[in-house]
Amino acid sequence: MRVRQRPVSRTLPVFPWDTLAEVTATARAHPGGIVDLSVGTPVDDVAEVIRAALAAASSAPGYPTTAGTPALRASAVAALDRRYGITGLPERAVLPVIGTKELIAWLPTLLGLGADDLVVVPELAYPTYDVAARLAGARVIPADSVTQLGPESPAVVFINSPSNPTGKVLGRDHLRKVVEWARERGTLVVSDECYLGLAWEEEPTSVLHPSVSDGDHTGLLAVHSLSKSSSLAGYRAGFVAGDPEVVAELLEVRKHAGMMVPGPIQAAMVAALDDDAHELEQRQRYARRREVMLAAMRSAGFTVDHSEAGLYLWATRGEPCRTTLAWLAERGILVAPGEFYGARGAQHVRVALTATDERIAAAAERLA
Repeated sequence: MRVRQRPVSRTLPVFPWDTLAEVTATARAHPGGIVDLSVGTPVDDVAEVIRAALAAASSAPGYPTTAGTPALRASAVAALDRRYGITGLPERAVLPVIGTKELIAWLPTLLGLGADDLVVVPELAYPTYDVAARLAGARVIPADSVTQLGPESPAVVFINSPSNPTGKVLGRDHLRKVVEWARERGTLVVSDECYLGLAWEEEPTSVLHPSVSDGDHTGLLAVHSLSKSSSLAGYRAGFVAGDPEVVAELLEVRKHAGMMVPGPIQAAMVAALDDDAHELEQRQRYARRREVMLAAMRSAGFTVDHSEAGLYLWATRGEPCRTTLAWLAERGILVAPGEFYGARGAQHVRVALTATDERIAAAAERLA
């Protein structure tokens, strides 16, 4: 039997991390072991308050609700207000998701986009925005090409502040212009705000903040993750908030598709959202690691661009990123090549701060 060939518009790129096998082997061969700063995966223990909530809810024989428990929605609304100044958000405007990568990857498909629709992504970006458009069979263009659109209106524009990979923060005036531009065209703005709580040199602002949205969340979605702020990457715990009508549409489709966050995970999310102490402690850990790595990279001759917030240093030695990758791998340090995130990253590498204090110290010593 012949399998029907996938349309060209659905063809996916090579999974980028699969291209690092050789430099990974080089880094692993270092006498002091590898320092893996390539993937931003948390390494610190999950806070006891969260683990206790997970354990207490572990007897969960029934199906969870796709919409999330009332307690979870209330906690999300309260945390967004308390931590980020997002006000006026009704609880029905929040929807838990099985990790924010899942939500981003399937969002154009869940919204019914197809070949006649256009998705705008940042010029330097997390690859999943582009993959999301491809999975839906939609067209995709980088944000710096929107001036060439003419009268065409995109269906969705993805933004990401603080940025992965660059750590760049979009100012409030910039965000307001994006919102105004999108509303004139009936375009949905999807703001990936997974790093919003990790500010170092600039304070990022949510697209839902009243200074940006004027208190009107129509046509706006903000995507929030607990992977970074609470070290819950393994729990696949995130949520989307914003325009109640769009959230309701996503809820309806997700109910049919069985996209449900497990009940014990929802209980753990409530604990994480209600407790600011562990979140602050985790932020302080990353701040210390950032200070060590920033000094080490600069002392080794790197220029660190942007990186005002988030979990990464966006660094360059003014050479092709794969050359830098190999140079670091010889020292047992594995990072991500900037070309993963777009052509503009060809001379940069992304250095994650998600390693233990001991491994960060080892990397700094090797760079010295």
